[in-house]
Amino acid sequence: MTATATAPAPAASAAPGRPAHRDPQVLRWLGAYTASTLGDSVYHLALSWSAVRGGTPAEAGLVMAVSAVPRALLMLGGGVLADRLGPRRVVLASDTVRCLVVLGVAALVLVTSPTLWLLAGVALVFGVVDALFMPAVGALPPRIAPRDQLARVQGMRGLAQRSGAVLGAPLGGLAVALGGPGLAFAAAGALFALSLPLLLALRLRPLTGEAVKENGTAYGDLVDGLRYLRGHRVLGPLMIVIALSDLGFVGPLNVGLALLSDQRGWGASGIGWVLAGFGVGAGGASLVLGVKGRVPRAGAVLGWTMTLGAASIGALAFVPLLPVAVAVALSIGLFAGLSGSLCGALVQTECDPAYLGRVSAVSGLVSLGLAPLTFPLTGAAIGLWGVGPVYAVSAAVCALAGVYGLSVRAVRRAELPG
Repeated sequence: MTATATAPAPAASAAPGRPAHRDPQVLRWLGAYTASTLGDSVYHLALSWSAVRGGTPAEAGLVMAVSAVPRALLMLGGGVLADRLGPRRVVLASDTVRCLVVLGVAALVLVTSPTLWLLAGVALVFGVVDALFMPAVGALPPRIAPRDQLARVQGMRGLAQRSGAVLGAPLGGLAVALGGPGLAFAAAGALFALSLPLLLALRLRPLTGEAVKENGTAYGDLVDGLRYLRGHRVLGPLMIVIALSDLGFVGPLNVGLALLSDQRGWGASGIGWVLAGFGVGAGGASLVLGVKGRVPRAGAVLGWTMTLGAASIGALAFVPLLPVAVAVALSIGLFAGLSGSLCGALVQTECDPAYLGRVSAVSGLVSLGLAPLTFPLTGAAIGLWGVGPVYAVSAAVCALAGVYGLSVRAVRRAELPG
């Protein structure tokens, strides 16, 4: 592929200057993304329930972990494919495969009990599809909204993600209660199917400055994308910020929270309340960004919110009462949600459209490939030293991410138009 490192240009939109929440193109994309996110949540609940009912807890854990391997290994290749074929085509193909596979599993569950091998195979397919879907989704917004609306689009996407997480699990649980895992798989397939006509209705035009995709090899495209990312004055340092914040944040929130709740005697319901506080805060941050749009000195805001969020993470380990912990979790969600949305919006606005699939893939690989590796390390460290010291280290890593972002002049001065 021959790529030209031209500046990103505004995407075609149904009406230039129209707010994102009133743009039919954006609303179609958001509807498709929300349906797909809900389908993902329902599918994961159905898969975990089927795995638990069909094997031992250890076997169920292995089934759930299968999808992580191809997702981590193939994510960069998914970014190359999104840039070569176009993100809309890749997202359409991904949701079609997910729809057909899940509906097929639903039909099988109706006539026979699924084996662990079948469930593992489905999880493997989903891992491969996720590796293609995620970079392509990240490359779509500049093709459906003008540059000055991308921050709002990112905020709306954050709200869709939170809605999928909050509503998907109860919806899946209701489907399992009414008709077993077969009905839950069927509901997930229907949600994936719902996203397809919305995606087909999108009418995108190539962005000005987008490179012509011809000749070359996939490996050459990947090397070219990594070289572009390394030399970019904002995106290169931004990937380091994302990596540090995820490595410091993901382990304590997933593994550390369960151990903290157990030590404090809050129980499983305590975990739910703390996560609810986090979700409300993150949703509020997405809503603020979706409404405000323009963020002057967005890079500086990003650095400070990461630093303040790090202080909240460290404080969570020393809170004795559940209501106070929920309040602290809400502040964590607010700061982390805002900094995460700002990172995503800056990637959208700073990246040359020819490289956006590959840059989104690198960002996703850090979050979904490297950060989960901290889970066993977090558990082992808490077993050795306790919750407090581990949360303190995690807070220090997150603070380092914020301070590093503030120290890089190009990142600190980056702005989001609106």
